[in-house]
Amino acid sequence: MTVAACRIGMFGLGLFCAVPALAQDLELEEVVVSAGRTPLGAEKVGRAYTVITGEDLERSQTRYLADALRKVPGVSVSRTGSVGGLTQVRLRGSEANHVLVLIDGVEVSASSSGEFDFGGLQVADVERIEVLRGPQSALYGSNAASGVIHIITKGGVRDGYEVSGRTEVGTDRTWLGAVELRGGGENFDLALAGAFRRTDGFNLSDYGSEKDGDRNLTLYGKGAWDLSETVRLDANLRYVDRKSDTDDQDYSFPPTPTEGQVIDTPGYNATREFSGGVGASWSLFEDRFVQKTRFELTDVERRGYGSGSENGNHDRRYHASYQGTFAFETPEFLSAAHSLTGAVEWEQETFRNTHPGTPSQVPTRSRDLFGYVAEYRGEFYDNLFISGALRFDQNDDFKNALTYSASAAYLVPETGTRFHASIGTGVTNPTFFEQFGFIPSSFIGNPNLRPEQNFGWDIGIEQTFWEDRVVADVTYFNERLEDEIQTRYLPGWVSTPVNLDGTSRRQGVEVALGVDVTENLHAKVSYTYLDATEPSGLQEVRRPRHSGSLGLVYGFDEGRGNLFLDAVYNGQMQDLEFISSTPWTRVTLDQYWLVNVGADYQLNDHVQLFGRVENLFDQDYQEVYGYNTQGLTAFVGLKGTF
Repeated sequence: MTVAACRIGMFGLGLFCAVPALAQDLELEEVVVSAGRTPLGAEKVGRAYTVITGEDLERSQTRYLADALRKVPGVSVSRTGSVGGLTQVRLRGSEANHVLVLIDGVEVSASSSGEFDFGGLQVADVERIEVLRGPQSALYGSNAASGVIHIITKGGVRDGYEVSGRTEVGTDRTWLGAVELRGGGENFDLALAGAFRRTDGFNLSDYGSEKDGDRNLTLYGKGAWDLSETVRLDANLRYVDRKSDTDDQDYSFPPTPTEGQVIDTPGYNATREFSGGVGASWSLFEDRFVQKTRFELTDVERRGYGSGSENGNHDRRYHASYQGTFAFETPEFLSAAHSLTGAVEWEQETFRNTHPGTPSQVPTRSRDLFGYVAEYRGEFYDNLFISGALRFDQNDDFKNALTYSASAAYLVPETGTRFHASIGTGVTNPTFFEQFGFIPSSFIGNPNLRPEQNFGWDIGIEQTFWEDRVVADVTYFNERLEDEIQTRYLPGWVSTPVNLDGTSRRQGVEVALGVDVTENLHAKVSYTYLDATEPSGLQEVRRPRHSGSLGLVYGFDEGRGNLFLDAVYNGQMQDLEFISSTPWTRVTLDQYWLVNVGADYQLNDHVQLFGRVENLFDQDYQEVYGYNTQGLTAFVGLKGTF
């Protein structure tokens, strides 16, 4: 969704976020929380971004966050079969570990792989999703080399309370139950939420008949307390306990007729995720100097059980930070407002292989990082907005890194035009798996790897038409990745990661269009053209050259009901088939359309009836070679709010 679309309430929704001043009335302002070290007004953002609101998710009845991201320009999603399976999200042709994922400001990726598995991320209690595209390491450090995805959950309410619950049943013996409790007093607020979803699933393999199901329990908590007019405490936590059935690729030796294919196995992955943070903020000099300090923890434990083998790992991340922001104005000079932010961060990551037979072969590994950040933002004559950031990272195991970013937005109110552009660098440190390998496996670590380095820029224009009822945004981007890390296969079916020589190139165009067709009918369209190649010139796998989406929402009966249609297009893309004699053989995965339709109706002031059909045309497709995907399914449920 573009900025102007947010201004006119595109799709009957808005991009409005409550920004409370301490001990003052709430003031509604359009902001993008992730666009800087402090929140930034939406129209002032020079970086390419998209915001998905909680209302968007409600109307489309989206249950897993990865499915919402499919409709975002520049995003590619790859899921190994069913919900619960490993789900990777890439931005602008990057790798999944080049995307920093935050939940309420806490980095949640696994330190072992450097990436976040979206397979278990339900959208229960999500307030908004912010997708920031392009290198953001100057603001966020390693793993933000191609962008940031920030999930913000719902907070409590002051001087009141609200209780809501949802239940849903559907195909494959699927059941969902969720509850939210939100409340607070004059100087505090608290939100608690939980969701449980289970399904028998379907067979991920073309061989056999075993169904592969999933069970997911997700709990959220979030609160804030104003100690005084200038001091505020906040805390948040997230806990996930899930079990997902898997089918594995056949790596039998000697090779069998199904070598490289996904075959029925009794395997499953059991994963436990915990993340949380506590922080304090205090302001001085009438809010001109604001200081924040925060401590965060992420803990991920995974156990994999296959045919006669077990594997697992335990990842943990500690993060502590302090930042101070000083704001001032120079009305006599360029009619300007300025802010200067400085920040210091410390992070420690640990990794331990927990394979039950050989725990001593891979002892606990750890590494520390110190980061120093400086950011400037300026506003001139209410129509030019610039920002710049510089970051220096001191690493234990790698060369120290210096990254930068700059962006600008320029408004032409008379014509409804907004120009935006950004430039920056990013860095991604090798993962623990890449450094040390993992057991049991023939994947051998490489301690001599260099961090991957990305340089990128983009430029775009946003334009409104038809009395602000049509909003279009077109962005061109160009990125260059050096020292890309890729797996190299050695004789004997042994592999190891290496830095590639040369440059990996990504470029393309992102288009977003929103139309208020009538007062009740709203449409949104997205399209991405992506050209992502390795140094050899080969196309990067699992990145479609063409992708896009169409969304329609129609409200009826004076807003009591809604009808929706969502269509997602994924063009042809390449993947790898893993056969011992030719491990890098390329295969082409066919293009596909996924169409979902549904409706909801408010039965009374408290109860809503809803239902939907997913994959309406029973499309047969693959996102990852060899893994079947879900056919036509149907769901119905009730939601109550009190």
